[in-house]
Amino acid sequence: MKLVVLFAVLLVAYLVWRSNRTRAAAPPPAARPPAAAALPQDMVRCPVCALHLPRPDATPGASGRLYCSPEHRAAGGN
Repeated sequence: MKLVVLFAVLLVAYLVWRSNRTRAAAPPPAARPPAAAALPQDMVRCPVCALHLPRPDATPGASGRLYCSPEHRAAGGN
């Protein structure tokens, strides 16, 4: 009977040791990877104030010119 208890204690000790060893060897969970960087956008320059802004945010004017705002479009001769 003493032999069975000894084996049980040794088995439990081994399982605890193995559990702690694998937990310590495993790398810590990595933080979520950063969101993918936005793709570069085509930048345009306002002919009135020389501000650079993304093409989708620009206000189109006459003859294909792009402005930063409707006020600058009006001031630009449109």
